[in-house]
Amino acid sequence: MSLGELSTLLVWGATTAYAVALVAFSVDLARLAETRARAATPALVGAAAGGVAPGRATGGVVDDAVTDGGGGRRRRAAGIAMATTLLGLALHLAGTVLRGLAAGRVPWANMYEFALVGALVAVATFVVLCRRRDVRFLGTIVVGLAVIALGVGLAVFYTPASPVEPALQSYWLVIHVSIATIATGLFTVSFASSVLQLLKDARDAGSPRLAARRWALLDALPPVRDLEALSFRITAVGFVLWTFTVMAGAVWAEHTWGRYWGWDPKEVWSFIVWVVYAAYLHARTTRGWSGRRAAWFVVVGYATVIFNFTGVNLFFQGLHDYGGVPQD
Repeated sequence: MSLGELSTLLVWGATTAYAVALVAFSVDLARLAETRARAATPALVGAAAGGVAPGRATGGVVDDAVTDGGGGRRRRAAGIAMATTLLGLALHLAGTVLRGLAAGRVPWANMYEFALVGALVAVATFVVLCRRRDVRFLGTIVVGLAVIALGVGLAVFYTPASPVEPALQSYWLVIHVSIATIATGLFTVSFASSVLQLLKDARDAGSPRLAARRWALLDALPPVRDLEALSFRITAVGFVLWTFTVMAGAVWAEHTWGRYWGWDPKEVWSFIVWVVYAAYLHARTTRGWSGRRAAWFVVVGYATVIFNFTGVNLFFQGLHDYGGVPQD
């Protein structure tokens, strides 16, 4: 078995592990929601009877019960989810390294490899955040997006490991594309937080569509403001990296094609991504935008990132066609 084939096998293993983690994260949220509902019931009864709601007189017993799964029980589903996520991350990293060794270069020169590394960064960012604070509620979306990215990459974008074209044989491939990939991974995590913010905000506001019991898992999420703050901080870091991506791309273009800007579709859409996120940060920090408007801004920004990654390569012809879908 060649290194390239072993890399592909490991990526399939990572995708499977992430799929198991996705199910476990969903089960964990559902159980947290049930615990919150059970803990809130006596509080409501006590308040109706004129007493003090349990959890408030004892310094937050209700909240503590929700945090640890209730009754001091460990959140087994969350533990399984994190264990399988770490397993998937290890397989994912190994598969990515072997891909680079098989190709004899850094493993981010085409759409398959960009999906591979982008998903790796997103999951790694999520794991690092989990070590700093309990953000396992993001696992359902972050790991779910990783499964989609790897699945589409393996099924649609996959190309055998091979050297790159002369235009890509530059140290700028390491600098420019790696920073773009890291920024995309960060934008993925901020997108996940904003999506959960929108869903929870709509449920809290009494949306008929989200009032069903199957959406009760949203009750286990942190407050909307916390979700928004988390998304903002991650987006700010991703924006700085994307700014460097655009600048490095211009320098690389001057070295390769003799001009900093040429209205190539990939250049234009990279700039559009920058403009959308710049507008979001400006609106939130100087214009006071918050809540749903800010969250939708993040969602739109992530949509431009995904289109820049897929749509530009699929529907437009330009100097970046070497990163596109393999041709028959």
